[in-house]
Amino acid sequence: MIGPDFKTPATSVADKWLEEGNKSVDSGAAEYRDWWTVFNDATLTRLIALAYERNLTLQTAGVRVLEARAQLGVAIGEFYPQQQQVGGSLTNNRIPVSLPYNFVTNNYFADQFGAQAAWELDLWGKLRRAVESADSAFLASVANYDDVLVSLVGDAASTYVKIRTTERQIAIAQDNIARQQTALKIANAKFTYGTATKRDVYQAENVLGATEATIPQLGIQLAQAKNALSVLLGMPPGPVDDLLRGSSNIPTAPERVIVGIPADLLRRRPDIRHAELQAAAQSAQIGVAKADLLPTFSLVGNVGTLASDVGTNSLSDVFTRRSLHYSAGPSFQWNILNYGQITNNVRVQDAKFQALLIDYQNAVLKAQKEVEDGIATFINSREQTEFLQKSVTAAEGALRIAMLQYRQGIADFTTVLTAEQNLYQAQNSLALATGSIALGLITTYRALGGGWQIREGHDFVPIETQREMKDRTNWGTLLAPELLRPQAPGLPSPQDSGPAVRLPEW
Repeated sequence: MIGPDFKTPATSVADKWLEEGNKSVDSGAAEYRDWWTVFNDATLTRLIALAYERNLTLQTAGVRVLEARAQLGVAIGEFYPQQQQVGGSLTNNRIPVSLPYNFVTNNYFADQFGAQAAWELDLWGKLRRAVESADSAFLASVANYDDVLVSLVGDAASTYVKIRTTERQIAIAQDNIARQQTALKIANAKFTYGTATKRDVYQAENVLGATEATIPQLGIQLAQAKNALSVLLGMPPGPVDDLLRGSSNIPTAPERVIVGIPADLLRRRPDIRHAELQAAAQSAQIGVAKADLLPTFSLVGNVGTLASDVGTNSLSDVFTRRSLHYSAGPSFQWNILNYGQITNNVRVQDAKFQALLIDYQNAVLKAQKEVEDGIATFINSREQTEFLQKSVTAAEGALRIAMLQYRQGIADFTTVLTAEQNLYQAQNSLALATGSIALGLITTYRALGGGWQIREGHDFVPIETQREMKDRTNWGTLLAPELLRPQAPGLPSPQDSGPAVRLPEW
């Protein structure tokens, strides 16, 4: 088999995470199959299960697995006689009388039956390399499915957290509107009794109006998040309140996140495995292209019968031994004057392969970056909430005192307005930071490649879709679960590929 044998390229992998010494980070081993359960939120768990069952993007990725599996069957079939044909004909023939020959008859019938075959011998491994490439492409489609599933789970969880965070922001705004309405009533009362100017009323109305204006804006964010959730669940945008029933709090993240070691990403992240398998598939294409530089050897043969009704002959003679004819023998072909086309095609395939190797190395770097981003968000958001909680407590005390002093005429209304604005801002920032803790943890688990494991033991395509495809097309045994799963458990690797020579798949 000419051409290179694929080897996983060396990559730059850190020995440990930057925040490994932090109290919130644990570098021990962990199972990330159902990582969302760390939030102890039944609604979140239910939404992820629905997304796995209904999401259309995931179903498209599943159908791509079927497509790649069928393409593998095509490549396997190419190893056997590439041309086989059985045919026959019945023709009426007329010979022009103007020809200077004597014929028994100028008009006669002829019939024939025959079969022919041509088998290109795979001396240089071209066809076996094609099977190898199709094998890796099939496994890459599985890794792509897993990557889509990881993204789906992460998107569903992130969207849910954003919904809960926005709902909390709306509740905070409504609480502050109630406080500011009370302050406006006091300002109006003092103005009525002549103990305050109209300026206090205007200032109170200004702050109240600004706070009330945040409700519609937050409503837009909430509607967009719910619409995004509907699409993730394979539903048209519509009411999702029934699906969101349960606790309305922002999911509470645990104190620590278990991140393992950076080297674990190479076996767990589906996108890294997908990049590796794409490179493996392209590596085999170099061998396919190189084989065109060498002569091809084939076995060619045909056998058949031919008869006519000329003279004493009969069309029925086509079924007798006397009308038998055949030919068989080897042949070869060598494209020697290709003007550099084949050589340059080899170079094209090699350049594509090199680009995919670089993509693989870049995918490893990006994966580490995404984990570091998630860890940083998780840690710093947790610290931020500690400070903001103190800020909220102080702002509540300041507003309470400012209102008391304003009632007693000790402080002017500007002090009350400042305290109201500070409290609203602190509470809103606390809600956002609390949501960021959960989002940071989701980003970390997503970057660690968790969640795809839930597809183990399940079909890539829903049963209903399988039935629809079977009714439309003869899929033979290719929809069988054992044919759609890599030989090794977990994420597929190039080593999961089957032998280069195997029986055809009908």
